[in-house]
Amino acid sequence: MDAVIKVGGSLAGNPAQLKALCSTLGELAKKYAITVVPGGGPFADAVRDFDRRYALFSMLAHRMAILGMDQYGLALTQFIPNSAATYLLTDVRQLAETGVASIFLPSQHMFKEDPLENSWDVTSDSIAAYVASRLHAAKLLLVTDVDGIFTEDPKKHSDAALIERLTAAELLRLNRRTSVDRNLPKLLLESPVDCYVVNGKHSERVSAILAGQRTICTHIT
Repeated sequence: MDAVIKVGGSLAGNPAQLKALCSTLGELAKKYAITVVPGGGPFADAVRDFDRRYALFSMLAHRMAILGMDQYGLALTQFIPNSAATYLLTDVRQLAETGVASIFLPSQHMFKEDPLENSWDVTSDSIAAYVASRLHAAKLLLVTDVDGIFTEDPKKHSDAALIERLTAAELLRLNRRTSVDRNLPKLLLESPVDCYVVNGKHSERVSAILAGQRTICTHIT
């Protein structure tokens, strides 16, 4: 598997940019063996809001949010040409071999295996890293709505600087929620994979990473 690509739910806020990214992913699937893992987007946000109101058991909130990933993934099948959704990792491998962009719907596998902590520290970022490990992917791309990981939240601090490269251990020591979830560096330390946090509003950057070219992003080693 060349790459597991998580399409962040934050990109759903701009339909034109999301559709442009999805069009690019459809083309990339013809050249690379790729698997798309959906974020939770507005569907997981609804679960967060419900959890704040009703203080759900962590296992319930975790599973409801994963079902939100399924919903976003099904929506992506409409936007990514040459794509197919599946609940099975075995199907993911077969689809990649035929040049199809597989969209992995994680609920059935994650409910059965339950391999990750059930908390809001574990989001689609960690699930994508887990999938990348299971598929022995060469690269993991976390495609979001910002350029990468910053020294501060760039949406709140105009002087925030992009961190172009850091190790998983360094990310763990930050000990805070950045543009990726807090559990991600632990998984990257356990199962190392070249991880990139990249802005999906600029789909050419996704193409550049798969081609081994330098572009604007954060590379987590």
